[in-house]
Amino acid sequence: MASILSRLEQPHPVVWTTHALRGEGLSRRALARAVEDGSLLRVRQGKFLVAGAHPDVVEAARGGGRLDCVSLLALLGVFVHHRSGLHVQQDPLASRRPVAPRDVRYHWRPSASPRDSAVVDVVEALARAVRCQAPRSAVATLDSAWHLGLVDEAGIGEVFARLPERYRVLRGLLDRRSEAGTETLVRLLLRSLGGRVDLQVRIDGVGRVDLLVDGWLIVECDSAQFHGTWEVHKNDRRRDLAALERGYTTIRLLAEDVLYHPERVRSALERILVGGAPGPNS
Repeated sequence: MASILSRLEQPHPVVWTTHALRGEGLSRRALARAVEDGSLLRVRQGKFLVAGAHPDVVEAARGGGRLDCVSLLALLGVFVHHRSGLHVQQDPLASRRPVAPRDVRYHWRPSASPRDSAVVDVVEALARAVRCQAPRSAVATLDSAWHLGLVDEAGIGEVFARLPERYRVLRGLLDRRSEAGTETLVRLLLRSLGGRVDLQVRIDGVGRVDLLVDGWLIVECDSAQFHGTWEVHKNDRRRDLAALERGYTTIRLLAEDVLYHPERVRSALERILVGGAPGPNS
């Protein structure tokens, strides 16, 4: 039975029916034993997932749907600014329409995903996520998915082809070079302040910086994930000093402030930009 179960592993989670499992060589007795020992998880009457599926995938399958939108994207490592419960795609033509549990949001629409898939495809999830988020957050999500290689330029085009025309203005704001969602959010904020922003700029003697504004202001977006040790902090301070010696000003923004206190960040950046680049005697 172990060899049969190993064949059931798929690149993407699949909801297996009793009939399909029997077709793979599982007898009724073997199927019952697999459920009993946890190798298979019964999610609905006659529907099963192979053990190890993510809890969000399991919950979506229990409701008869597929994991969708920001929930699927977050699971794939894509930046999502706000997560408002579990997002699940449901077939609008389904004979039974389950009531969404608390903290679960159903998206009633057809899906091009295979009938047995427990998740929607990435392009479909991105198109839905654009509609579920504020514009700047949607741009950050698209940047993240593109940077991670989950979609290419053609895939981005397909995302916008699935969206109403009013969303297409966002296409020109995307930049796959953004390595973090916070970088995208800060970049868009700086653009709204009239700043000329370059991404991932390499400066001799300093190294690569997240954002360079108007040729003189370095903006770094720091998070605990990549700046959690004293060695990293020491390196950051030495880089800042090297930048200062070369005529640059550096500001380091905390990811949590960018995400949860954007007006404070905007106000600080606006004051800095109004003040302008420091002169030789400042």
